[in-house]
Amino acid sequence: MFRPTSALVFAVVVALLAGLASSATPADPIRIAYIDPLSGPFAATGENGLNQFKYATEALNKGGGVLGRQIEIVPLDNKVSPQESLIPLKKVIGDGIPFVFQGNSSGVAHAISDAVQKHNERDAGNRVLYLNYSAVDPALTNEKCHFWHFRFDAHADMKMAALTDVIAANKSVKKMYIIGQDYSFGKAVAEGAVSMLGKKRPDIQIVGNELHPIGKVKDFSPYVQKIVASGADAVITGNWGADMIALAKAANDGGLKVPFYTYYAASDGVTAAIGAAGIDRIRLVHESHPGNPNPPKAPPAERREPAAHPHRTQHAGAGHQARRHDRRRQGRGRPRGRRVHQPLRRPAGDAPRGPSAADAGLHLGPHQQEHQA
Repeated sequence: MFRPTSALVFAVVVALLAGLASSATPADPIRIAYIDPLSGPFAATGENGLNQFKYATEALNKGGGVLGRQIEIVPLDNKVSPQESLIPLKKVIGDGIPFVFQGNSSGVAHAISDAVQKHNERDAGNRVLYLNYSAVDPALTNEKCHFWHFRFDAHADMKMAALTDVIAANKSVKKMYIIGQDYSFGKAVAEGAVSMLGKKRPDIQIVGNELHPIGKVKDFSPYVQKIVASGADAVITGNWGADMIALAKAANDGGLKVPFYTYYAASDGVTAAIGAAGIDRIRLVHESHPGNPNPPKAPPAERREPAAHPHRTQHAGAGHQARRHDRRRQGRGRPRGRRVHQPLRRPAGDAPRGPSAADAGLHLGPHQQEHQA
């Protein structure tokens, strides 16, 4: 799911890559693969993420690159398919690109993570580091955690904990409908919602818990009719991209006025689909650092030309790119995954939303959660 993470993550890793650059000639660019949907129903989401990485790369390269070397993003389309993703991953490995960014779909993330781990066990001289900027199935950094995978976004249970805190405080919510995409992330959202609401508000009745095919539903009107018929006075959804846009449009068209508690109702296109009907109705859980006494300022180019960077709505990617840039300056040696991995485990310093650090145990850059309507 493309969430607010891409540019921030990119910054972190580029920082790290700097220290790995000495094995190639100064003229060689540092190549970073971007494997995400660039065609199909989620192409707009993948393109948005790619634009953010390009934005961060452009800023770094204008500043001289990393240790005198330019950064090159290598975009590869996976059609948001776990099976299709293994094809560009094989090309990445064959071309000797040691860093892979991906963030849309936890199903894809599982496939890439497993493949990277198996490859690295077989070929210690050509290891790959998988940098997950936005796929948030908790299993990826729990039971499926391994040395070669880092995630830079709060996972689904962390976000659900924040959402259910807000829901628990809203005494008007008595009946909840859960709807999501039928794959690992959608299932994690539903399981987390049922479990946490059961503990925090056992009086809330779950009147619907439904999964739909990801990227296949063109008209969500039948689902909206089910929600209306259930008598639900609130909805939880982890839908993202085209599925969130279509669900929001159907809710508007069907006159569904109840609050929606969401993960991704602020991505490009979603707010336009919801429009004024979302005022005081749409709730969003989003990473932030509330209360930061010294919030970082936007990059000078962004302050001068905000219209020139419409894709800079997701700060995470740029921030990760920046931290990566810093880490690369800290590590010296071959441009290989292990040299980047170790600095990533140390505090990363300032990011666009405030101080950030990586959790060495979870391989996860933690974010404080902020409730936003």
